[in-house]
Amino acid sequence: MADLTLHLNGRPTPVPVHTAVIAGWAGRDRASVEEHIAELAALGVPRPSTVPVFYRVSASRLTTRAEIESTASSSGEVEAVLLRHDGRLWVGVGSDHTDREVETYGVAVSKQLCDKPLAAELWPFDEVREHWDRLVLRSWIDDGVLYQEGSLDALLSAEELAGLAQPPLVDGTLMFCGTVPAIGGIRPAAAFSYELEDPVRGRAIRGRYALRSLPLVA
Repeated sequence: MADLTLHLNGRPTPVPVHTAVIAGWAGRDRASVEEHIAELAALGVPRPSTVPVFYRVSASRLTTRAEIESTASSSGEVEAVLLRHDGRLWVGVGSDHTDREVETYGVAVSKQLCDKPLAAELWPFDEVREHWDRLVLRSWIDDGVLYQEGSLDALLSAEELAGLAQPPLVDGTLMFCGTVPAIGGIRPAAAFSYELEDPVRGRAIRGRYALRSLPLVA
């Protein structure tokens, strides 16, 4: 369970979250998804059991803090998030921080090991439903190096993901909705900044966190 304070319609709101889900392999172009699965399989990353796949992580991993602790081999990836709260669907943005070494032999575990930073602001989903595909994800590492950029039309729609989600997207559930490729390859960074831009309404939700690396002692 996570007891978060989130800004819903600009108003600080206590939000209990009992279930956190990460949607993996959520690309809309299935041929590209299969190609990427094959590329990662060559590096030792196991093939997912289903496409898309829904990984469960502890809701207590969700955080709006400005710093997390994790391994030096871990890195962030920007994702839109969907939250079901008080009978309504909300959209925000966060980082599916993941341990990349563990990922080669256990994708679910690699995600479960790491905190999941979130920006505190969320929008009502109804405000972006009609132009969901035009929303843009971006992230930057360290001193402002652009790391990811892409619109949500590359991923499965919010309605499709919500319909497929396991467990279902009921009140108290938050789901990460998939990411876009890293520019220059996946790599760790001491700081990770991210945003979800709404070019139609001329606004963005932004977040940033620093990474404190934990020592590995034999």
